[in-house]
Amino acid sequence: MMKLGIIGFSDGNGHPYSWSAIFNGYDAQAMEECGFPVIPRYLELQSWPDCQIKDAEVSSIWTQDIELSRHVAKAGRIKHVVSEPSEMIGKIDAVLLARDDAENNLEFAAPFLKAGLPIYIDKPIALTVSDLKSLYELEQYPGQIFSCSALRYSSELYLDKYAMDQVGSISDIVAFTPKSWDKYAVHIIEPVLKMLSTEDRPVCCSTLSSGVKKGVSGELMVRWSSDVRTTFIATGEGLSPIVIRVIGNKGYKDLQFSDSFSAFKLALNRFVDIAKSRRGEDSEKDFLFRVVSLLEEGRK
Repeated sequence: MMKLGIIGFSDGNGHPYSWSAIFNGYDAQAMEECGFPVIPRYLELQSWPDCQIKDAEVSSIWTQDIELSRHVAKAGRIKHVVSEPSEMIGKIDAVLLARDDAENNLEFAAPFLKAGLPIYIDKPIALTVSDLKSLYELEQYPGQIFSCSALRYSSELYLDKYAMDQVGSISDIVAFTPKSWDKYAVHIIEPVLKMLSTEDRPVCCSTLSSGVKKGVSGELMVRWSSDVRTTFIATGEGLSPIVIRVIGNKGYKDLQFSDSFSAFKLALNRFVDIAKSRRGEDSEKDFLFRVVSLLEEGRK
């Protein structure tokens, strides 16, 4: 059984609660008080304990508030609460950095990277290519760092062969996410990039920058070498589902995200597999550099 440590908590991000539940199961009453009403609702729809990840457990937690740590531990059945993140080293096999304040990722990840522990860094891993390079400079072996938007693994945002036949040759992809560019644009950038060839490269980019630097909203249009045009829109305070419209010469397809649990579980399973094998793929690293370059472009 792989032992995982989890690090939280950043404003508006309930992943310490949901991720620990996916491994450990959960206390229903405590989870109702987690502050994220959507989490207990999608957890109660699952079949427990069959839906849990079986070969790993979250055994330790740290947040910046000891009482909050204790509440997450109760809700997610985590055995150990530590007063400093470094206390986990020597007691765990891998780390879940379950915060989405990218500016602090290097500080939190560095001790674990130096200790050789595999680490899952919650989205977005970085907001600039320079910051991403700084993280990888500390990597002790290929695949030690894992990061993604779980929506990269969502079946709801996957363009299968049947949908591809309906759409035909893709000309445009328009993707919307609610909330801020800095924290949420990654949710639409990653699944869209999975629809493009790995050889495709941006030819030109243009931004609608009002509010982007404050992290409020943002829009980035990219023309690719394949001549496909993608538009990524973070609506800020405007309400929107996470939806991707794929337009081709035969028709269009709307893909809308709703199943958080399945996407989280697939992403976490992927991390456990990589952490156990201690082997990553160069393509994963290359993909993250493509993602972060677009995040950075959209902030200009």
